[in-house]
Amino acid sequence: MKPLLIILDDWEGRIQASACWNQVKELVEIKFLKEPIESANDAQIEQAQFLMALRERTTLNEQVFKRMPDLKLVLQTGGHAYHIDTSAARKQNIVIALGRRVKAPLISVPELTFAFILSLMHKVHQGNNAMHNGHWQLFTGRTLSKRRLGILGLGRLGSRIAQVASTAFNMEVVAWERVANTYDTNNGFKRLPLDELLETSDVVTIHLQLSKESTGLLNKERLEKMKAGAILINTSRGAIVDENALVDALAKGALAGAGLDVFAEEPLAIDSPLRKLDNVILTPHIGWTVDEVFEEFAQIACTQLIEYLNGSLAKSELLSN
Repeated sequence: MKPLLIILDDWEGRIQASACWNQVKELVEIKFLKEPIESANDAQIEQAQFLMALRERTTLNEQVFKRMPDLKLVLQTGGHAYHIDTSAARKQNIVIALGRRVKAPLISVPELTFAFILSLMHKVHQGNNAMHNGHWQLFTGRTLSKRRLGILGLGRLGSRIAQVASTAFNMEVVAWERVANTYDTNNGFKRLPLDELLETSDVVTIHLQLSKESTGLLNKERLEKMKAGAILINTSRGAIVDENALVDALAKGALAGAGLDVFAEEPLAIDSPLRKLDNVILTPHIGWTVDEVFEEFAQIACTQLIEYLNGSLAKSELLSN
């Protein structure tokens, strides 16, 4: 009997559509679980030796792991594992492979970032809403040229956004000068202390990992430091921004607008005051949900599974803690 691979949360069907599974179908039995794992009966999952998880759509905790006593490997798409109980995984000797090599989000997330920026600066979303409501209302926007873009997190995503902003839109780009800077180069862009960046930037965009340092980073005090009429973009992690303080700043007009793809709690509550503000663009965490990312996730998972089975999966691919 071939070992069982279970694939979770392929809501869009893009993972199953990948041709890469032809490479492994002779090595493992593949089961696409069509329901949440909490709803699956034990007979459906207890024999699983391999599990593919799509980003953070399912929390993988001790209770889940105990229902799969033979589980050896989790193929975790993306470069983070915030939703995995790593202590429980270690107890059960489960290896976590991360999809750090994924490159497609380096295109899709910056594209969404600029979609937010351009829509807010030119008030596209407000004009669209007015037209759909039967009005012909004129709006006055602003161009990006010669305006300052402040980037929190000049890593793989932030660096790409910086390059596009400076070359395509003639923006002045500055980045947060972090005390514990993990990057070796300034990439030619000026570094500023956080307060100065917030006080002088026309647009602030967040591209940080969620950590103790970044959680709640943009609190009420720091949001109040932002330049009057600035806009805030967050395609990173919702918990980095104090949402209640952001609502206050937007409602008062201290900030001109915000583009948010991520939220402290997802899905965003139906009664969230963010939904009632017309100077906010809200999207349901779609920065990574494009065809190219799904295909690359599938390809990486197939490759890692084959490498694991033949004993060649590199330690650099694994979660270290």
